[in-house]
Amino acid sequence: MTITETKHPTDAQRESICNLWNREYPAQLHYASSGAFDAYLNNLSHPYHWLVVDDSNNLIGWAFSFLRDGERWFAVIVDSSIQRKGLGTKLLQLLKARELVLNGWVTDHEHYNKSDGTPYASPLPFYIKNGFMVVPGVRIETEKLSAVKIKWTKS
Repeated sequence: MTITETKHPTDAQRESICNLWNREYPAQLHYASSGAFDAYLNNLSHPYHWLVVDDSNNLIGWAFSFLRDGERWFAVIVDSSIQRKGLGTKLLQLLKARELVLNGWVTDHEHYNKSDGTPYASPLPFYIKNGFMVVPGVRIETEKLSAVKIKWTKS
């Protein structure tokens, strides 16, 4: 397994990231095309990406952070076949080493399914275990997503 940091993933890496996103996130957040996903990535301000590939050069994890409205936001995705083996925590450590504060949106319920129909488990307990706190009273409620804001601050 290799972890690489980059500001600008290659076209092939971006396609692999899109595929991972579409497999692991709730179906409501699915990107219909790699072009639509590229548009999302291209709109990120000051991004940093960490790509994790296995020994066969398959993308198995991705973390990224970016600026939005003066705050540093992040997301982490790990292939479900290797979750609960420390990779997500390792990616969070890389993010935390670079930043003083991280913000994210996290579903806090079990109502979503992935694109393949399997349940999407809320990652909130994982983030709380890794030092994040739920920001009281701050939620996002859209047709696509219901989530709470989480925040980590370096102590």
